[in-house]
Amino acid sequence: MVNPLEQSISHLLTQLENVVSELSDQQFITPIPLLGHSTIGQHIRHILEFYIELNNGYRSGLIDYNGRKRDQNLQTIRESAITKIQQIRNIIMLENKELIVTVDFDSDKETIPHVPSNYYRELMYNLEHTIHHMALIRVGILLITSIQLPEDFGFAPSTIKYKKACAQ
Repeated sequence: MVNPLEQSISHLLTQLENVVSELSDQQFITPIPLLGHSTIGQHIRHILEFYIELNNGYRSGLIDYNGRKRDQNLQTIRESAITKIQQIRNIIMLENKELIVTVDFDSDKETIPHVPSNYYRELMYNLEHTIHHMALIRVGILLITSIQLPEDFGFAPSTIKYKKACAQ
């Protein structure tokens, strides 16, 4: 049986893959002033690295989103991003288990606190994190391309349901 959380994430990753496939190489790396001069590629990289870190943490038991490895290829080479999206979509189907997450909110502290979590909770966090960045990507797409995005691209499921209820 497919977990609804994993199904939702797979849907978002498919949307991301489709958008990255439609972008030109130049559009993928173009700094967008309204987004603090970040690129669509940088937002894609950021999303993907959180899933990569979650997968690494699943194996080790410890997740450190702040200490994750940054892969510049994911933000500059569209094909690398597409390949990684496909890989992530194939590895998120894991059983729930207890995990520990490092929380480094204060760079001046010598000790970094840890909080207990679990795989499904972190998948949910990653889903929300993905939607947040997809909303920013949506702005970038609308500013520099003529790509037609799905109506729900960058919107939380609760927002979509609310909009539908208001339209009736």
